[in-house]
Parts: sequence; C-alpha cells; structure tokens
Amino acid sequence: MFSNRFQAISKMKSIIYAALILLTAISAKAQTIINASGSQECHAQVRDLKVEREGSNFYLSFTLDLSDLKVKSEEQAVITPVLLDSVNRVTLPGAIVSGRNRYIRDQRQGFNPYGYTLFRAGASGSHPVESRIPFEDWMQEARLVLTDTITGCNCRPVDARECLIATFDMRPRIFAPEYLYMTPVAEVEKIRHADGHAYIDFPVNKTEIYPDYRRNPIELASIRDTIEIIKNDPDYSITALTLKGYASPEGSYANNERLAQGRTEALRQYIRKLYDFPASILHSEWQAEDWDGLVAYLKTCDLPARDAILAIIENPANAADLDRREWLIKSKYPADYRILLADVYPGLRHTDYTVRYTVKSYTTIEELRRAWEQDPRKLSLNELYKLALSMEQGSPEYIDVFETAARLYPDSPEACLNAAIPALQSGDLDRAARYLDRAGDSSEAVYARAILAAKRGDFDAARPLMLKAVDRGVAPATDALNQIDEIIKHSK
Repeated sequence: MFSNRFQAISKMKSIIYAALILLTAISAKAQTIINASGSQECHAQVRDLKVEREGSNFYLSFTLDLSDLKVKSEEQAVITPVLLDSVNRVTLPGAIVSGRNRYIRDQRQGFNPYGYTLFRAGASGSHPVESRIPFEDWMQEARLVLTDTITGCNCRPVDARECLIATFDMRPRIFAPEYLYMTPVAEVEKIRHADGHAYIDFPVNKTEIYPDYRRNPIELASIRDTIEIIKNDPDYSITALTLKGYASPEGSYANNERLAQGRTEALRQYIRKLYDFPASILHSEWQAEDWDGLVAYLKTCDLPARDAILAIIENPANAADLDRREWLIKSKYPADYRILLADVYPGLRHTDYTVRYTVKSYTTIEELRRAWEQDPRKLSLNELYKLALSMEQGSPEYIDVFETAARLYPDSPEACLNAAIPALQSGDLDRAARYLDRAGDSSEAVYARAILAAKRGDFDAARPLMLKAVDRGVAPATDALNQIDEIIKHSK
C-alpha cells in the first residue's frame, strides 16, 4: 500500500521540480488579490498570503496552518497548493500529515516524496511555503487552490476537498481614459476677409494711375487676383472692399494729404470701372503720412542715429507739427535721412486693401468634403469638427482635419484642444503639449492636461489636475482618477 501511495504522490514530482529549479531572487512589487476567501472548508488553513511580481518572475508565499488538522493513526492527509487557470497549472510545495502509526511506517520506509514536507499529526503546527517561478501570461488572472486529500489504509480515500484560496489580478495597469472633444459654436454668418498691400507708382506729385508705369502692372494684377478669386467663387459673396492710402513723410503734410487722398480715390475708381461694384461696397480712406510704418522700420534697423530719430518721433512736443518733426530728422541727421528717403520712404507710399466677404454654410458631409478638397479655409471651425467626426477616428485624414483647424484658427482654444486629443491618443505627447499650451482653461482642457501628465507618468501632477476636472463636473474624470489611483497603488 505504501508503494501505491508513493507512486501517486510522486507523479507530481516533475511539475514541482520544474517550478523549484528555476527559483531566482527578485525585487518584487505587490500585485492585486481580487479575492482572498481563506480555506475554511479545507482541513488546513492558509495564512499570510503574499503575491508579488516584477519583470519575468513571480513570487508567492503563505503559511499552511496545520494546527487544526485531525488525522487518525492510520490516516494521511496530503495538502497540495496549486496555481492554475482553466488550462494551465503549477503545483507548489505542500505538506503531508500522517497519523501516529502511519508516520512511523513512513519513517521506516524512507517515504519522502519530492516537494512535500512530512509532519506527524498532533506535532504539526504551521508550514511556510515560498516559491519563485518564471512568470507566464496566464498567471495574470490565476487562482490559488488548496487540494486537501485524506486517505486511510491501502490509500483508500477518506475525504477529498479542493478549496479556492484566492484569485489574482496581475494584469498591467494601463491608463486608458475617455477622451473629450469640444464642439465649436457654429457661426451665424461666416464672415471672412482678404488683406493686401499695393505699392502703386505715381509720377511726382501726380494722382493719376498709369497701369503700365514702373511696377504698376504687377501691383494692379495682385489686386485684381485677390478680388477675382473671391468674386468668381460661387461660395463667396463680397460685402465690402475698403482701401486706405498712405503717403510718406517727405514734403509738407498738406501736400501729402492731397496725394494720399487723390491716389486712394484713383485706385477706387480703377477698381469700380473694372468690376462695376455698387457704391455701397467700395469704401476708401487715407492717412497723409505713414509714421507708424517708419517707426516699425526704425525699431529693427541699424542706422547710427536710429534711437535719436525715434526719440524725435516719439516726443509729444512734435506730435502736433509733423512738418517740424520731419524737418528735425532731416536737419539733425542728414546722412541717415538720405538713406530713409531712398530706401524706406518709397515703401511708406502704399494703399492697404481689405476684401470682406461671406462664405456659404455647408450642411451635408458631401458639401463639407467638397469644400475641404477645394480650400479648407472655406470651412468654419464647427464645420471642420463635423467633417472630422465623419472620418475614421485616428486616421491620417482625421488628424489632418483637426490640425488644419488649429492652424486656421490658432487663437481658438477649442481648435487647439481638439488637435491635442488625437496627439494624446497616438502617444505624440510633445505635440499634444504644444496644442494644450493654447487650449485655455476650460474644464475639458484641464482634463486633457491631466491625461497628458498621466501618460507621461507624472502622477503627482496628473492627480490634482484630474481632481480639478472632477470638481468641475467632467463626467469621465472620475473613472480616469480611479485608474490613476489604481496605477499608483499597483506600483507601490
């Protein structure tokens, strides 16, 4: 009867040997025990259960409490801990507790199966079990089971039990928040404008336009192109065309005002004859001398007397008499003035123009796609958002629409936030951070910054931001905060 029992128990020898031979020391981190039910239904008890894992190693320790185990003189209890799932199993070191007579016979015959420690009933107390084995994927959600078998004479089964001690969750904690976009407010009317600067050449003291004079063919063609691109597109309607003419500070203020007014009016008439715009659309104004343009140049140039000339211009005492201001510059700094006269003043004689127009609103996805392919600038921020939602999430064109929206509307917090979301999803955290810098302080932006910090592994920064989002009522923030807390707990 002893040989039968020995053979039955020895069948586990190779499994236990494989588990024990590969033991390695590890610096482990605690894993989650989902349920530790204890072994109240078994003859033995499990105490002080610890499960740890780091890298490719798995560590498990506990104490088998045998103090309450009742075994008759001819009986034997085999206590076997097993780590398993529905397919795989690893048998861990166990204990054999024998009654008085059986224990004496075991000792005489040298009965000592591998992986088990022998105890005599009544003299047994506790048996510490410690095992380190290579970690396998199936162990992420394994169960610890205690097999408890009592046999009598001739290995006749007396009692057999299998108790669930605990189930484990060793899956890696991955931060997977829900992402929130902001729906941009739809524009009631899509009003746009195109701006330009025309440098029309006029003969000295003249206000008539000569289309073929000097660079006028190029400058006039640029104006016509701007107008015609808008005028000839059926999706656009021109509502206003405004001209503002400037002369340079050279000469008297009165003459410069006459030139600025006359030359602006000449350009207005030129445009009106070409396009027959109604008088209500064409508007013109002028400014006698472009001192702002001169100041802008001086602040970036390296003229020797730059600072002194700027001081003359910015002196309030010279603001009422612009002719005197110009005379002071000319008389005190003649060398610099000659450079200004030759190289800078011609650029101060210009006409700025603005074409204001409305853009058709698009209601169907087909219209949105057509406008996108023709010119994304036709689409409002809300329309770009609708277009993106019609595309496969995360696709290149999906990302392109959101990034184009942020480029066309760089001052829009909504556009910047929405462009940051695909970057967060794809793991391009630096790009996400650049967009979030311009995303404002909305609740959605706070939530997105919390996600960014968490994805960077900076949970000290992520947690207070996520708490702020929770306080502001961001619905997914509660779950995201729980995920952060779980990762922090899991990593300790």
